[in-house]
Amino acid sequence: MKKRIVLYKRLSDDLMARLQDRVEVTWVDTTQPDGLARLRDALPGAHGLLGASLRLDASLLDLAPQLEVVSSVSVGVDNYDIAELSRRGVMLTNTPDVLTETTADTGFALILATARRVVELANWVRDGRWQANLGPAHFGSDVHGKTLGIVGMGRIGEALARRAAAGFGMRVLYHSQRAKPEVEARYAACQCSLDELLQQADFVCLTVPLSASTEGLIGARELALMKPEAILVNISRGRVVDEQALIEALRARRIRGAGLDVFVHEPLPTDSPLLQLDNVVATPHIGSATEDTRQAMARCAVDNLLSALAGERPVNLVNG
Repeated sequence: MKKRIVLYKRLSDDLMARLQDRVEVTWVDTTQPDGLARLRDALPGAHGLLGASLRLDASLLDLAPQLEVVSSVSVGVDNYDIAELSRRGVMLTNTPDVLTETTADTGFALILATARRVVELANWVRDGRWQANLGPAHFGSDVHGKTLGIVGMGRIGEALARRAAAGFGMRVLYHSQRAKPEVEARYAACQCSLDELLQQADFVCLTVPLSASTEGLIGARELALMKPEAILVNISRGRVVDEQALIEALRARRIRGAGLDVFVHEPLPTDSPLLQLDNVVATPHIGSATEDTRQAMARCAVDNLLSALAGERPVNLVNG
């Protein structure tokens, strides 16, 4: 008899066919008003879950006593109580690697767009305000030859370092829990304390996972250490930054600007003060949002799930 899984993320036809060949699939659209209720109804008897952006708490897990694996179509796993899953003997898998380059592209897009004021000035043209040659009031800042500070030197951090050093001739600083000698050798990167990085970098890019130690990592104190002409880019998680402190720093022009792909509340509320600031480039969590990458992530998640249900150790096991 086939094992049963609950799917709460749409898959391509080929991946759906692959799943249905191996397991019994119950599809639940959690974006619908009755989505959570339907999910709860589907959990009893489920051996696997596959999806993303759903916070699984103990009350939901209690409904799935036969659960063996949760396959998340994401690299971040802050939506999951890993200790609780481990206590119940439930495997948690994610999809690293396949989104590294795409997310690094997003980070550099935000660096360039914010530094060169691309969104602000594109809207200025669209609104019919380009009536004469640009003056100093509309100038941006250079990216090439500047200093990039990367907070969190994992896969995405290294991909950013490569782009910065090889593509833009930038000096690379990084702050990480441990030294990365291979990154230092390849890109002449220098490890330093967070304070030193904030004080020296022209661009500060956050790539750390969200955890108890990184929540609120960048607050008023840290923003005050940054250069007035520096730009903050966040492609990690919104709660890594004290959003109110950032708003105040941007309003007061204590830093030059911010490029943000993640926020404390997503979708970003339409009344957010961030949307009223001309020195902010805000994108809707597009880090991995390309057709090729999202398909690769879904394929990886399917591989993880089927491997676990076959009694194998998944390659991307988080709580192993």
